[in-house]
Amino acid sequence: MDYTFQFGIAFEALPQLLQGAVLTLELGILAFWGGALIGLLGASMKIYGGRLAYGVAQGYVVFFTNTPALIQIYFLYFGLPEVGIRWSNETCVLIGLTLNAGAYLTEIMRAGFLSVHRTELEAAETLGFSRFKQIRYVIVPHIARYIYPAIANFFIVILVMGTSVGAVVGVDELTGETINISTKNYRWLEMFTVTAGLYVILTFIASISLALFGRWAFRVKAKIF
Repeated sequence: MDYTFQFGIAFEALPQLLQGAVLTLELGILAFWGGALIGLLGASMKIYGGRLAYGVAQGYVVFFTNTPALIQIYFLYFGLPEVGIRWSNETCVLIGLTLNAGAYLTEIMRAGFLSVHRTELEAAETLGFSRFKQIRYVIVPHIARYIYPAIANFFIVILVMGTSVGAVVGVDELTGETINISTKNYRWLEMFTVTAGLYVILTFIASISLALFGRWAFRVKAKIF
């Protein structure tokens, strides 16, 4: 093998790569929290919403968990302009990831809802809590601790695998920036080696942060790697 590694070129591009890493983190956090809100609504509809609401939520979950996130983003980015709806590439990726995450988080939160003891809900009903107050003061605090490890792991999935999909529609997140730089300096091997290291660092920081937050907020020992 006569290939000569030139990691110096890759390290010179670190400022640009770090800008991409920041955008990766922003997209991951926004998609995660947006998906969490959708998941909470979807789980509530499936359990308490009646037959019609259950059907709507179930149809949403089936569609978004059985189609690739890439196809959903392509639909938003290439499909909707055909009917006059145009969003920026970052917005399409964010909406696509949020809807995709919401479908999976609906099922995760539904499992959490079902773990709440009937006696706790009966006690809340006795105290005169509305359904909204039952969810706000009884169910959410209970399931937060129950499903926190699964949700924390799901955030890592969005951060690492989800946001990188944005590169295919021109979003300059970490993978997108790597491709942009590599097409100019042709040091693909070095660039993607450094980028892989940055992804490991990102997920490590996110894992530690989530573990510490889980222990502080819910006394949950979330796994770090």
